[in-house]
Amino acid sequence: MTAPIERAASRVLAPALPARLSLTPETALACQLDGAWWPRSRDLEAELPALADALDGPWGRMTHVTVNPTRWPVIPHKVPVAGHTVHVGWFTEQDPDKLILLSGTVGRWDLLVIPPETQPAAAARLMAAATIPGSVLTARALMAAEAAIGGGMRDARSRVEDWESEGGACMSPFGDLPGRRSTWR
Repeated sequence: MTAPIERAASRVLAPALPARLSLTPETALACQLDGAWWPRSRDLEAELPALADALDGPWGRMTHVTVNPTRWPVIPHKVPVAGHTVHVGWFTEQDPDKLILLSGTVGRWDLLVIPPETQPAAAARLMAAATIPGSVLTARALMAAEAAIGGGMRDARSRVEDWESEGGACMSPFGDLPGRRSTWR
């Protein structure tokens, strides 16, 4: 008979990976987001310690975090991190793609949360876009733009691949050609 391993104990034994985080450079320009965070999972209890570790030094001790529950299957009330506790709250009115961090010394930071399953190229674009000083783009706008760009690229590529594999050499995948009628749409 095997003894069950407690979840918290397994986290202590596993080496902590650094947070994938990009912050907006310090500037006098106000912006919608203070950076972007790309967690490795949707487990706040597992992900918040690395984020706190990355931010506690330069930013001050993280005390509270708020999220929208649509992106996080389990939301713990408290998460122990590096000698203190981070209180976690949730609001359905909050942008689902944003994490709000509170610190007693610095105040509030808003981070774009890039879904863990995001491809590296898309995550890099989102991290770069979220850290532009003075940007007025919200987390929702950035995610919608990425979906349009990333999805549009995949759609165009798949249409061309379909066209080529189905013998479409005699017609254009881009609609009617001058003086020629196409049935492809």
